[in-house]
Amino acid sequence: MSLTKINFDSVKNKLKKIKLIATDIDGTLTKNGQFSSQLLSSLETLKQHNILVLLITGRSAGWCQGLVNYLPVLGIIAENGGVYALKESQRMKPLTAINDIIEHRQLLQNNFEEIRQKFPHLQPSSDNQFRVTDWTFDCHECSQDELLTIEKICQQKKWGFTYSHIQGHLKPLNQNKANGLTTLKETYFPELSYSEIMTVGDSPNDESLFDKNLFPMNVGVANIAKYLDRLEHQPGYITNLSESDGFCELVQLIITSIN
Repeated sequence: MSLTKINFDSVKNKLKKIKLIATDIDGTLTKNGQFSSQLLSSLETLKQHNILVLLITGRSAGWCQGLVNYLPVLGIIAENGGVYALKESQRMKPLTAINDIIEHRQLLQNNFEEIRQKFPHLQPSSDNQFRVTDWTFDCHECSQDELLTIEKICQQKKWGFTYSHIQGHLKPLNQNKANGLTTLKETYFPELSYSEIMTVGDSPNDESLFDKNLFPMNVGVANIAKYLDRLEHQPGYITNLSESDGFCELVQLIITSIN
């Protein structure tokens, strides 16, 4: 599919149908790593128009459990589809079945240490102690070749791997944002059609949300551009602006289509 920046006339009818926005956080809702007053205002506007927002992030379960309490959102999926919490309960629940968490986390750490023998500069992320399903490392200084090699190593060991501009993630196979979102949708919102759901992201760990066979209305904010040549599933639309400015641009288009 050719990529087109969002033109209101071309998507107006699709935007009118949207009842749930499932969005990444870092680089999508943030600007220079921060929430802006404009972003918070946009989230409130969506709530006033009865459009639900579900956050989907690679951040840790512990980090997300606190965050969901402070924002006007439905809930949050953490660890790239591993766990979730709805605002009404605020308690993290599993999306990936793990029989023995202690053993699971030890295996993840062991695999990371094996990878680090090949790439000694890798450093574990500070939030691993707050994670349940995955293991992360800082990847700011990783080259594309290094990330591809790490992915191949994980495939050989029957682990999944993904990354964003912030962290690399060692995780269970088939654990991704799309699978987590689909499970929540079928469990809590079976009445919603997939054409009423919009997915939004900015990084390779959002790639599953760009699968048009699952989510026909999917959008990348403009900073996704640097990753496009690495994605099998590319966003159907790209905003004109980057980061949270792009998300707010998208919200304005949705509200305009309703009015």
